[in-house]
Amino acid sequence: MTFMRRILAGLFLLLSGLSGPALAQGANVAFGALKHDSSLPVEIAADQLQINQETGKAVFSGNVEVGQGEMRLAAARVEVEYEGGESSTGKVQRLHATGGVTLVSGAEAAEAREAVYTIGSSEIVMTGDVLLTQGQNALSGQKLVVDLDKGTGVMEGRVRTIFRSDSGN
Repeated sequence: MTFMRRILAGLFLLLSGLSGPALAQGANVAFGALKHDSSLPVEIAADQLQINQETGKAVFSGNVEVGQGEMRLAAARVEVEYEGGESSTGKVQRLHATGGVTLVSGAEAAEAREAVYTIGSSEIVMTGDVLLTQGQNALSGQKLVVDLDKGTGVMEGRVRTIFRSDSGN
């Protein structure tokens, strides 16, 4: 998790260097790098895999890494639901990640306690102490909903934002 430590260290420096951050109850944000083609194949690597054919679910655990195009997700555990349950076609319908979830795409990174990625609707919902970094800017809240088709999102739950300007003032 060296990457995450670097993000947190950078965020700490960013937070400590600014006075008077903007506070809000909710924030609409643009996610340019998170605009994403959810029809791309999903690749998953983990230390362990358990499959339940009856429910059409698979549980990946231990250092789970999920990739789809340029988007990467890491977590301790990811439950994968396939379309059709027992008569599954093998097409992934939904991913539920828990345990130190990190989502990275381009220059944007988000972390939370858990995340649900519904592939059909191209939506990711991250919950629990969500932290989003976009370059030198940072947002935190309790829930982040991202629409990957539109590249937009909404952060909720006592949102705290820090924006750095390029002017150096």
